[in-house]
Amino acid sequence: MVVGVCVVELHLPGCRSLKEKRQALTSLTERLRARFNVAVAEIGAQDLWQRAQLGICTVANSDRFVDEVLAKAARWVEGDARVVVERITMEKR
Repeated sequence: MVVGVCVVELHLPGCRSLKEKRQALTSLTERLRARFNVAVAEIGAQDLWQRAQLGICTVANSDRFVDEVLAKAARWVEGDARVVVERITMEKR
């Protein structure tokens, strides 16, 4: 069993309040879950209205599959016009 974790640090320049941030992140996380069948959670910067840290996780039998899923999910987040990706880190166990 291989567990892969991707941490994505985001800047949300269009958000002017925590409410706007929550709306944007809810939309983003729901679409990530549906499209890539991954677990997603906001894991940091909850009290900052233009910053977010998302954790994306997947489990599989193969290193290659975990790498592919997390890479595709990270690229998909990078393509979202509402956010600016500042850093992406990935690890497997």
